[in-house]
Amino acid sequence: MQDIPDMRTAPSHGAKSESIAVTVVIPTRNEARHLARCLGAIRRFSEVYVVDSQSTDSTVEVARAFGAKVVQFHYHGGWPKKRQWALDSLSFENDWVLLLDADEVLTSDLADEIEEAIRDDSLRGYWVFLRINFFGKELRFGGSGFWKLSLFRRGRGHFECRLKDQDHSMSDIEVHEHIVVDGKVGKLRHPLPHHNIESLSRYLTKHNEYSNWEAKVLSQATEPSDELPPALLGNQAQRRRWLKKRFLGLPGSPVFFFFYKYVFRLGVLDGVPGLIYCALQSTHFFHIKAKMYELKCSAISPSAENDC
Repeated sequence: MQDIPDMRTAPSHGAKSESIAVTVVIPTRNEARHLARCLGAIRRFSEVYVVDSQSTDSTVEVARAFGAKVVQFHYHGGWPKKRQWALDSLSFENDWVLLLDADEVLTSDLADEIEEAIRDDSLRGYWVFLRINFFGKELRFGGSGFWKLSLFRRGRGHFECRLKDQDHSMSDIEVHEHIVVDGKVGKLRHPLPHHNIESLSRYLTKHNEYSNWEAKVLSQATEPSDELPPALLGNQAQRRRWLKKRFLGLPGSPVFFFFYKYVFRLGVLDGVPGLIYCALQSTHFFHIKAKMYELKCSAISPSAENDC
């Protein structure tokens, strides 16, 4: 059982006189191991919601000890998933929303930058760069980091829906659905550290759910959402989708992907963690391809199975 912070010493978000007027939303499911570190780094933010999925560890107790507002999300399949449900259902006291995961740890420099950024009336949202920490090592190579639109004005951002037919096997949280903001967006300079792994067992379990979802999405003839269509000249999410749709169709693409990340993008310079990370990512691509093949086989008539 995770140690629970002492209620007498844990910071209360509602008691601060000088705080950042941003509501932080953190989705959780058995995240007690990481949550105290995450919450301890956002003491200056005036409101924090922890949106939990019936955790069986001390996640809820840790959240309440830090003064966070805890709500339970019960997923029954379909749409919305956890974070969009929170945006639709919860009452926020601030005009700005920051989406964090429990394994992300805000730095003081990034907090200062956010405090300054929300004063710009011309912008509706901001991209934040996630810097991956894997097996205790900050990955600098292999193209491991990525941009995520995590900070936006309340009511101005929503998650795109790429798949209506979803269930528990595909996770209760948005996988690679991105926030779409109505209006001009900018980029924050300081990165957000993301501690990507608790244990290999949990990492593989989560990515098994993610590959179920992605195989179903990529097997669709067309996507129901055209808010972020695949585009070579679009933003990072659109470019990745454009490349993925073409790359996955190539024979041996998971092997090529590994050599691209590990050799050409210099993942080898990140040592053993870099090797494991690149290998796991290429294996994830293989799982997606295999599950797409499985979906194709299950869709054909029994008499045509030999052609699969």
